[in-house]
Amino acid sequence: MYWRKIKDKIAGKSMLLAVAFANSIVLLIALGLFIKSMPILTKKSIFHLLLSSSWHPLKGEFGFYPFIIGTLEVTTIAMILAVPVCLLSAIYLSEYAHHRFRELARVTIDIMAAIPSVIYGLWGVIVVVPFVRALGKVLDTPTTGYSLLAGGIILAIMVSPIIISVSVEVLRTVPIQARETALALGTTKWEAIKHVVLRSALHGILSAIVLGFARAFGETIAVLMIVGNVPKVPTSIFGPAYPLPALLANNYGEMMSIPLYNSALLLSALILLLIVSAFNITAHLTLMRIEKR
Repeated sequence: MYWRKIKDKIAGKSMLLAVAFANSIVLLIALGLFIKSMPILTKKSIFHLLLSSSWHPLKGEFGFYPFIIGTLEVTTIAMILAVPVCLLSAIYLSEYAHHRFRELARVTIDIMAAIPSVIYGLWGVIVVVPFVRALGKVLDTPTTGYSLLAGGIILAIMVSPIIISVSVEVLRTVPIQARETALALGTTKWEAIKHVVLRSALHGILSAIVLGFARAFGETIAVLMIVGNVPKVPTSIFGPAYPLPALLANNYGEMMSIPLYNSALLLSALILLLIVSAFNITAHLTLMRIEKR
């Protein structure tokens, strides 16, 4: 009995250490990026770097404002396009679809989630960019097609499998008794879904949206291929942009020999990490408040 208690304590402490190590990885990454970013931070104030729109590395001008705005806008467009479609799809698959169709749709969603991002990028160049170019002509807004809208469409398609699959699983966990009770009170099926199922699954649905946002915010290759990569603040959804992940992917390897440029790019990685972390923490606190209510 004594040795069993010792084994239990050792197992508990080991798992605690494993959890602490896993959670400390983000802090270690942030600390490493901060240390590598010190050269640029000692020469330029953080507010100047964040609010300046001038990006001329060879002249020593490093303004991250266009990249931050481009990242936020392309991600916002993606979520605006993806969330309503994904939520309605999840409701249909969970509540209305025949089980055979549901299984077929699940296989398709899994395949979509497994497709490499470079394939989405190529498909975007072949299909989405010409579509956006034609749409710009119809709306009398000349564009090359390489734009915020094209990037948002691709990102919306890429995050859809995550949001749909998680939302379906969450909706399926709502007890059948909850649905039957609502129907027994005289509600329609849609009213039961709206007032009972969705409210019960709200926490999980918001978690799925957060996961989709994190995927969209950090996506690199597909966005890099179709968003235009022009370091200016976008003036419309048909204008080109330059998100932070694309900035890193395009420039980091060849600029490691220039200390200040290298430091600026690592600072952009730190900014990206901090924005994603801030959003996730805010979303987590919001979910906790919803759960308490």
